[in-house]
Amino acid sequence: MTIDVQQPRTYDLIGNSIQVAGVAGGAFEANFNYRIQDGHDEATGNFMAGDGKGGHSQFQIAVDVAGASFTLDRLFLEVFHVSPRDGAELDKVIVPIVFGPKIVPGYRTYLEHVVVSGETLWGISTKYFGSGSLYHQLVAANPGTITNPNILHPGDVIRVPQGS
Repeated sequence: MTIDVQQPRTYDLIGNSIQVAGVAGGAFEANFNYRIQDGHDEATGNFMAGDGKGGHSQFQIAVDVAGASFTLDRLFLEVFHVSPRDGAELDKVIVPIVFGPKIVPGYRTYLEHVVVSGETLWGISTKYFGSGSLYHQLVAANPGTITNPNILHPGDVIRVPQGS
C-alpha cells in the first residue's frame, strides 16, 4: 500500500483546523491512520481509502486540533497503516508542519512578504507587528526559508503570521 500526502506540505503554516489530503490505497479498501503530534500531545484518527478493486483513491479530511495541548510550534503529521499481523506502523509518511497558534495568539492566517535588498527581520517585524523584538515569530513561521536570522536574500518570500 502507498500513501502520498499532498497537503499540508513540509513546513506549511497551519491553524487549529488542519486539512489533510492526498492519495492512498493499494488494497480493496484500506484503513489508514493519522497522528498529529509535537512529542508531548497528539491528535489521532483514521480514514478509509482505496477504490474497491485494489487501486488508489484520493482522501481529504479536516482535523480539529483546537483541543490539543501542544507545547511546541513544530508539529509532525504522520499518516500510516497498521499491520494486522503485529500492529507495526507501515508505509509511514511524516510531514513537519508549523503550528501558527503557538507563534501568534489567535493565529488565523498569514501574509506573504517579499524581501528586498537591505531589509532585516527586525525591520520586517516592526512593520507587521509593531516591534522589532518580535522577529522570532518570523523565524518560527519560516523554518524552510529563514535558516539564519542574520541573513535574508532579496526575493525570499517570508510568511508573516496574523492573529486576532
